[in-house]
Amino acid sequence: MPVRQVIEQGRVPVRIYTDQVEEQARQQLVNVSRLPIVYHHVAAMPDVHTGIGATVGTVIATHRAIIPAAVGVDIGCGMVAARTSLTANDLDEQRLKRVFDQISRDVPVGRGQHKEGRALAGAAKPFERDLGKILQKHPQLEKRFPRTQNWVCQMGTLGGGNHFIEVCLDEAGHVWTMLHSGSRGIGNAIGTYFIEIARRDAERNQVRLPDRDLAYFGEGAGHFDDYVEAVGWAQGYAAANRRAMVEIVLAALKRHLPSFEVTGKVVNCHHNYVEREHHYGADVWVTRKGAIRARAGDLGIIPGSMGAKSYIVRGKGSEESFQSCAHGAGRRMSRTQAQKAFTPRDLAEQTHGVVCRKDRGVIDEIPAAYKPIDEVMANQSDLVEVVHTLKQVICVKG
Repeated sequence: MPVRQVIEQGRVPVRIYTDQVEEQARQQLVNVSRLPIVYHHVAAMPDVHTGIGATVGTVIATHRAIIPAAVGVDIGCGMVAARTSLTANDLDEQRLKRVFDQISRDVPVGRGQHKEGRALAGAAKPFERDLGKILQKHPQLEKRFPRTQNWVCQMGTLGGGNHFIEVCLDEAGHVWTMLHSGSRGIGNAIGTYFIEIARRDAERNQVRLPDRDLAYFGEGAGHFDDYVEAVGWAQGYAAANRRAMVEIVLAALKRHLPSFEVTGKVVNCHHNYVEREHHYGADVWVTRKGAIRARAGDLGIIPGSMGAKSYIVRGKGSEESFQSCAHGAGRRMSRTQAQKAFTPRDLAEQTHGVVCRKDRGVIDEIPAAYKPIDEVMANQSDLVEVVHTLKQVICVKG
């Protein structure tokens, strides 16, 4: 479907791909549209919902400036998916349970990390030199790294919240592995560090903002180039982290399932990031906060909840969305609300047929806390076409 509604209360219009926008999210969209750096319009995806400063599910084009809080603290967060030659006939309940247990042992989740003797040092090594350059310019940044966490040992780890690893079946019965993760503790440290610098710079320069979380770095300003360098590093680390986990997950499958190979292209895409792009006749910085790039022919991944379908999609290159689409179902209920509203029994019912945790510790990720993924997909039929439909049979939560 095309744009469903337009808000014209700021410097530029806000074009929204859904009829349902909570009031707080609507105000955040208006706030962004009032910034002097925002270019042409703001695009809100069908999964749009309230975030910090800027809504999740928003695409923001800015002229000669970047808003660190719009990029967020989970820099480079995204998805990766790989199709295998395995089929549903290769799976049974016992095998699925063994694979679930193996992945749970092999991939640290939450605040966990690999022990130093098992760290993926080879995957982390390419990032060491450039990180050293960043820390040489900003030695105080290293103080932000949690003492119990090591960025080398966190390579190939999942994290918490809505991050997950899944084994899925597509519409033809082929087995896929799919996961959602980002730049881990070090990405969070980089994000929070530069967000605070942007706020202080705005206060010192007496920049009037509709929300302090919309403080930005302008090109030529003292910290702009440093932020671009650091955020680029974190985005690269996040993509490598996902690649490393895919290899661990595939190895787990090989231990308990018949011999197989990966077929087709592995899809690896960010949905919290910023890049330089050309739109509406200008070179601009495009921030996708909870959105993926969907240029004509681009493959992307749009997951549902832990009990719903997910989609491998191909972009249509819609310029009105800045060649973007939604990154998932989007929350319709906060984590606290979900924990109060549902029980482990509800979770078990809503994840029937999926090998996963069904305890109170993951109730905040219950499918009912998310928007219906089919509705999200229907609202962005102008932006992407469905290539594959996936349904999970295993879900390991962060």
